[in-house]
Amino acid sequence: MLNIVLFGPPGAGKGTQSEMIIRRYNLQHLSTGDILRSAIEKKTKLGMEAKMYMDKGELVPDSVVIGIIGRILDENRDKADGFVFDGFPRTTVQAEELDKMLAKKGLSISQLLALEVEYQELVDRLLKRGQISGRSDDRNINVIKNRINVYNDNTRSVMDYYRAQGKYSGINGMGTIEEIFERICKAMDALPK
Repeated sequence: MLNIVLFGPPGAGKGTQSEMIIRRYNLQHLSTGDILRSAIEKKTKLGMEAKMYMDKGELVPDSVVIGIIGRILDENRDKADGFVFDGFPRTTVQAEELDKMLAKKGLSISQLLALEVEYQELVDRLLKRGQISGRSDDRNINVIKNRINVYNDNTRSVMDYYRAQGKYSGINGMGTIEEIFERICKAMDALPK
């Protein structure tokens, strides 16, 4: 089973590339935001627990998120050839907990693919996306810069965690969507099956 963590700062193109990866490799997309919303909508026990935290504006505890991801893995394991984790893990603790949960299921992360994009390109992409989508967090230059800084300050340790396991691939995220996808495919095709 091919289990990929797609990683990168805001504006790196994770959403666009995830869609293409899923189609090409028959993988299931696991976006924590989508997962939490779906669990709440379905009124699952863990979804209702997550809603309690979200309603108070608090972060959902890692144990709840891991529990929901575990359930989705169980439900979809036979429907896909693996999973693309998007937006999770965001911290080393989350990566460790994810590894423990996967190990209990006889699974592991195959590789972390980190989209590497120059700072100014990220800013330009997000501003352009904000003009097209109208998303307020993509229209304010100060919010954009803060989101990139938060990523750099808080999530880079996850890359180091997977690098220490020999499961890190830096992907040049500059160029056309097709060029970037070709680089991702080259890295994925080189992974042991």
